[in-house]
Amino acid sequence: MPASFNGRARVSTPVNEPIRAYAPGSPERASLKTALDSMASTPVDIPIVIGGKEIRTGDTAPVVMPHAHQQPLGTYHRATPAHAQQAIDAALGADAEWSNWAFEDRAAVLLKAAELLTTSWRDVINASTMLGQSKTVFQAEIDAACEIIDFWRFNVHYAEELLAEQPISDHTMWNRLEYRGLEGFVYAVTPFNFTSIAANLPTAPALMGNTVVWKPASTAMLSAHYLMKLFEAAGMPPGVINLVPGDPSAISNVALSHRDLAGVHFTGSTDVFNNMWKTIGRSMSSYRSYPRIVGETGGKDFVIAHASADPAALATAVVRGGFEFQGQKCSAVSRIYVPRSIWPDVRDRIVAMMDDIKMGDIRDFRNFMGAVIDERAFDRITGHIAEARTTARIVAGGESDKQTGYFVRPTLIETDNPGLRQLCEEIFGPVVTAYVYDDSQWTETLALVNATSPYALTGAIFAQDRRAVIEASSALRYAAGNFYINDKPTGAVVGQQPFGGARASGTNDKAGSKLNLVRWVSARTVKENFNPPRSYTYPFMGEE
Repeated sequence: MPASFNGRARVSTPVNEPIRAYAPGSPERASLKTALDSMASTPVDIPIVIGGKEIRTGDTAPVVMPHAHQQPLGTYHRATPAHAQQAIDAALGADAEWSNWAFEDRAAVLLKAAELLTTSWRDVINASTMLGQSKTVFQAEIDAACEIIDFWRFNVHYAEELLAEQPISDHTMWNRLEYRGLEGFVYAVTPFNFTSIAANLPTAPALMGNTVVWKPASTAMLSAHYLMKLFEAAGMPPGVINLVPGDPSAISNVALSHRDLAGVHFTGSTDVFNNMWKTIGRSMSSYRSYPRIVGETGGKDFVIAHASADPAALATAVVRGGFEFQGQKCSAVSRIYVPRSIWPDVRDRIVAMMDDIKMGDIRDFRNFMGAVIDERAFDRITGHIAEARTTARIVAGGESDKQTGYFVRPTLIETDNPGLRQLCEEIFGPVVTAYVYDDSQWTETLALVNATSPYALTGAIFAQDRRAVIEASSALRYAAGNFYINDKPTGAVVGQQPFGGARASGTNDKAGSKLNLVRWVSARTVKENFNPPRSYTYPFMGEE
């Protein structure tokens, strides 16, 4: 806003973006199909973007469709450590202007980006997510359109609330809190599985006055490229967000060792985050200030059912929660605990739905599932399935084929061994392991759920018996940062279920809430005294 603006602007109260149905014959379906065809047939050359300038190194890597990996979507240029340093310099150079913009001006950039995504950019971001990450139209719509729009609009709303939180004053003084951006740059590292995370991790700190070096996942470069274009279209100044794809270790080594590292905004594996934290810890004496470390990492997300659970609702939650987007959600159902009395009914319902699931190219909207992200993921997931054939029982699924795309059929494993590796370790694929327990062991099984995994991201209890819900909620109080009662543990909505977990699942700073935004500001208290004292003495010092 111009310096002469004399008023307090207010943003409208946000509401969650409606999910489009893309039903046969609808205009939105036809429009998206056209965008998919155009994008799939027009490979793009994806540059590094530093200080608003496109850089092409000639050291390129392919961008392919996981469900049709012989068909190129384009290539991206890999950054060197020197480019990482250039990106840091650009971010630091842009900070002086960006951090001094009025909050309303920074907010306007994100609100405009949200409106563009709601309208003219929706097909672009959805199509790039579908093709590059093998998401069905529904999974792309709830992620790459609705959740991003919600992040941007709700973050502005929460930031406005935060800035309005001010200390007490009286007639003699005026006390204020200034919410400054951090001193330095923020390093944002984003995963392949959610385009909304790729959009939020750089922009949440930027909204609060920070400048950012952004390292996206190499397996999500198509959507990252178009997100960067969308930032530019919304009026984001050069250097505020700098796109640096490439070798994560090489780029991180530069960013994490830099004196002006102000914070890390991360989503990815627990091991990578642990190593980043160790690196930062070893380097503390070299930083200008203590870096803020915010991370959401792994999960081994559970569903525990009581004997009173509704078998139909439970089975549906397992199939949707475990197999949508090929189980590649941090929150995906990965382990279930079902009492013996209802297991045959629940199992048969799950298997019937699994047998009905269609998998294939996501451009065929009849498919419920696409392919896993790449060959490395395919090999890891199928390795778990092969091991389970000898250590447990494959109830259904287990087939795989990577000739055309990296396809793994949804797989249900049953075991009576609570320490089975597939029941304890994160797989990040369409594999659900069931532990069947005796009904009389309900309380003991709650303790088992709590102790089996090092993670604490999401979990769910299914029960009609309210006492069972109360007992599970208490016993599993720290086992999940997002806890669901009679619902699948996926699909957190901005403004409704702030997302994040603790233990080995991260710092639980709750993306999509004010709690996350607080991490990207350094508050300064300002006291203005209207009538300062003019003598050093106090009344008590007078003579008796």
